[in-house]
Parts: sequence; structure tokens; C-alpha cells
Amino acid sequence: MCGAFFQWLCIPFSLTNEAVGSLSLADTDWIGSVEPAAIGQYMDYGLLLILGGIPWQVYFQRVLSSKTAFRAQLLSYVAAFGCIIMAIPPMIIGAVAKATAWNETAFPGPLPLDAAHTSLVLPMVLQYLTPAAVSFVGLGAVSAAVMSSSDSSILSAASMFARNIYKLIIRQNASEREIIWVMKFAIISVGVLATAMALTVKSIYGLWYLSSDLVYVVLFPQLVCVVYCKRFCNTYGSLSAYVVGLLLRGLGGEEIVGLPPLIKYPFYREETREQLFPFRTLAMLTSLATLLFVSRGSKWLFETGRIPPRMDVFHCVVNIPDDVLKVREPQEGEMSVLSAHLGKTYQSEMNGRVNPALTLSGDDSPPAPPPYTTHNTTNF
Repeated sequence: MCGAFFQWLCIPFSLTNEAVGSLSLADTDWIGSVEPAAIGQYMDYGLLLILGGIPWQVYFQRVLSSKTAFRAQLLSYVAAFGCIIMAIPPMIIGAVAKATAWNETAFPGPLPLDAAHTSLVLPMVLQYLTPAAVSFVGLGAVSAAVMSSSDSSILSAASMFARNIYKLIIRQNASEREIIWVMKFAIISVGVLATAMALTVKSIYGLWYLSSDLVYVVLFPQLVCVVYCKRFCNTYGSLSAYVVGLLLRGLGGEEIVGLPPLIKYPFYREETREQLFPFRTLAMLTSLATLLFVSRGSKWLFETGRIPPRMDVFHCVVNIPDDVLKVREPQEGEMSVLSAHLGKTYQSEMNGRVNPALTLSGDDSPPAPPPYTTHNTTNF
């Protein structure tokens, strides 16, 4: 919110700069064109941005913290409308950068702008097209917005690891103090990994897009089944879908992390090493089908007795707790040894042991009460 406000503040100064020309650009500059061979790729990207933006932990963290379902719905609608409003300042700043004659500014880079500088148009407009004071405040607001997103992402990743992985899988009896220490180490580890990725990856937008890519392929099928098909899915299907989706996505290759494509889908472009086929959506649908099929198959195998109940290691189909599983009957030899041991123990003790809690007093003790009898009397 703070970053969007200061971007609105910088727009009047950038529009009135002498190096900025008219914003009445040609239609090709505003809209562009899509070649027919890339339609599948654009559909893949569109579904990725729409559906891959749903199962984010930072979003559901706010939704689940709402007191009522109505507040959660209201939060979602307001956030969707706010995204549209906050997208207007970057769009105007991009148009200003497009209409700017950068050779008339103090920009020392190459002209026309290359691919390395086109992703930096926001800080470039704030630095070279606004006064120094406005540029200082605007860049500070952008940095604050980036840092708030970074620390919230690091904290959420560390808390998920400490609670959902360490506490539930690795060490279920861990104390609260131990979980806090694990969370601290996880914050340091995630911060180091994030710093290394930021220094190696050339595009921050590409890194963010890659995160949405993995969320779309791996987590979106899980969310759909949990919400709409909860009765038809279990842990075996979820784990299989996770592995299949991640494997198909990785085999398709990723230029951002330098991963070559091992599967060349139809319409693969050799010169640019680009997948024009919507293989991300294919991986997502395959993961969804795997989740439903494996869940149904494992349920059928356990319920029909083709796999013994003790093989249900996740207790999600048979659901027999460990403490009530059938125990093997003792053998005859074991019973004889047990009986001999017990007989020897009791024979070594004298009969008629005195209860130390019983204290008998002398003649002063009151006489024992007479036995209780019931008399049936009838009054006429």
C-alpha cells in the first residue's frame, strides 16, 4: 500500500519531465501481437497466473485467520479489487518509460534499452525523471515494500517447515521451545538460500513466476481435491500426485535455473529452446488425475483385503491405531515359562500375609456390627 501511494506521488513529476514525449503511442506499442504458434504458450501462462495465484500460503494465512467466512470472502474480493487499483501506477510508469527519450536524461546505459534494463524501468523512472527528494522517497517506499514481502515469505516458509514438517513428521513430541529454535535455524537457512538465488537469477520477476509455476503444477491439484473431492482422496494419492507433477514439470526444462528440457513436447522450438506446448497445464492435469486414481486404487486395495491392513502406514484408509492392532498370540512354550515363573514367585512367599494397613486394637475396639438383615413387615 505504501509503495503504491508513493508511485502515485511520483507519476505527476515523471509526466511533466522534459524528456517524456506524448503518451499517444501506436496500437502496436500498447497491445502488441501474438503469433499463432504461441497461442498454446500464452494460454498456459494465463492459466498459470490465474490459478497458480490461488494456493499461496500468504493468502490462506490471512483467510484462515478471519473470524467468519463472510470476512474471508470480503477480504478476497477487496484484495482482487485492490490488485487492479495497484496495477495502474506501474502501467502508467511503463508507458512513461516507453515515451521517454533516454538520451536526454542522465541515464548512462545503452540506447535503446536492452533486455537487462527493461525490467528496471520503475527505479529508472524514479531516479532520472523525478526530483531528488521525490526519487529518494519513492525508491525507499519500493524498497520497504520489497523487504516486507521478503520477510513475510521467509517467516511463513520457516514456520511451515517447523510446524508442518518438523513437528508433524520428524519429531512429533517436540516441545514448543524446540520448535522455536528449529524455526530460527529455518529462517537463517531460507534467508541464505534466498540470497543465493537472488544473486544467481537474473530476473526477479522470473523467479516470482517460477514460484507461481510450481504452485500451479504441484499445489493447485491438491487444493482442488481437498476442497471439492475430499472424500475421494487420501495421502497415497496426494504423495503420488506431488511426485508426478514435480517430475513432469522438471523434465520440461526451465531456463531461469538453467535446467535443460529432457522431454520435448510438440511445437518445441529448437533455436530458442522454448516449449510452445502448454506442458505446465498438462503436468497439472496429470497430477490431478494421479491424485484421484491412486487414492481410489489404494482405497479399493485395502478395503478388499488385497493388501493387509498393517501395510496402511499412513492410517488414511483402514485407520487402525497402533495400540489396537492385533497382537500375535503367545506360543505354548512361552505360556509354560510364564506359568513356572509366576509359580516360583508365589511359592517363595509365605501364605497368609498380613495387611500392614490393618491395625487391630485391644479390647477397646467396638464390637462388630450384627449382620444386616431385611425384615418384611406388613401393617394391617
